[in-house]
Amino acid sequence: MEKKIVILGGDGFCGWPTALHLSAKDYNVTIVDNLSRRLIDVELGASSLTPIKSTERRLEAWTRITGRQINFEKIDAAKDYEALKSLLNRVRPDTVIHFAEQRAAPYSMKSATHKTYTVDNNIGATHNLLSILSELELDTHVVHLGTMGVYGYDDAGLEIPEGYLPVQIKTETGEFISREVLYPTDPGSVYHMTKSMDQLLFQFYAKNDGIRVTDLHQGIVWGTQTEETRLSESLINRFDYDGDYGTVLNRFLMQAAVGHPLTVHGTGGQTRAFIHIQDTVRCIALAVENPPARGARVKILNQITECHRVRDLASIVSKVTGAKVAFVDNPRKEADENDLRVSNATFIDLGLKPTTLENGLLAETMDIAVKYALRHDPAMIPCVSTWTSTQRPGEVKERQAIA
Repeated sequence: MEKKIVILGGDGFCGWPTALHLSAKDYNVTIVDNLSRRLIDVELGASSLTPIKSTERRLEAWTRITGRQINFEKIDAAKDYEALKSLLNRVRPDTVIHFAEQRAAPYSMKSATHKTYTVDNNIGATHNLLSILSELELDTHVVHLGTMGVYGYDDAGLEIPEGYLPVQIKTETGEFISREVLYPTDPGSVYHMTKSMDQLLFQFYAKNDGIRVTDLHQGIVWGTQTEETRLSESLINRFDYDGDYGTVLNRFLMQAAVGHPLTVHGTGGQTRAFIHIQDTVRCIALAVENPPARGARVKILNQITECHRVRDLASIVSKVTGAKVAFVDNPRKEADENDLRVSNATFIDLGLKPTTLENGLLAETMDIAVKYALRHDPAMIPCVSTWTSTQRPGEVKERQAIA
């Protein structure tokens, strides 16, 4: 029987290539999106470096090229409870993949309005989905795209496990009781806080209603194209380079392409987890194919392939491109230096063969940045969203520049 998948947020940076990848694997795919990310482009005055077609034209191109059809429903998952319930009751999907959340930490910190929007949108969409599945009594597997950022970056001195931490608690009689608890969260932005709150919602609905949930704690995504989006320019994925939505490595590659110094915040000693967009879609497919049993606890998987310090990334890009590196004031409230070790054992055991910076795809992403460089707006490069009122935007003062 054909498996049915609904993808909330299926028009976005991770949602779109995931929809194509699963459609290519012969799943019956329905995209649900309110197109808010496109409206944020208008708000910020920053469009994707790559030219993005309308959702309708994208879907028409996919059908023309592959003969496969992806359905589309324009629904706001955070606000249109009845519309979402009607769709899920009609489709009765085997899996719902949940990307329908505002995904940028800097955007979530721009103002009180942006903080409120991020909380209302992200928590509203998550709770609506879980409440609807409970109300309809659907045995639907929820796959949620979370973030490694829920853990914070506090140099704990241990490898971050996949979701659960074994602890021992000493009782009043001196005995030790063993438990497994959620790894403590330490969110560094309102965006990361909403993903931390998602975790508690998943724990409750898995325990109370038996909803099957896989929560993917993903690293920073780099790259743009996947096997499916390369088939036509009409299918091309987003390439965000602006200070709010551009992920650090993609920003470096675009900056190098246009002759701008690579802007490293603070000392660049922040260690982050990374994953290529092609591996993102592969991991999500593996999660879809390996659901937890009904009644099982939430399955939490770390969706990353490698870790790097930001200044080391800048050095790699500088060596490849000849771009200069500029250290600028850090707009975030975070430690100057941290180490990070993360377990990704489950995806490796499931057969993921990681895409790393060393195997040539960095150059491929650089080609995209060069090809569309003329579409960039220099005014969008600086990160002007700060975490506190006493901080300065990352581009206000260049503290040091090196070749």
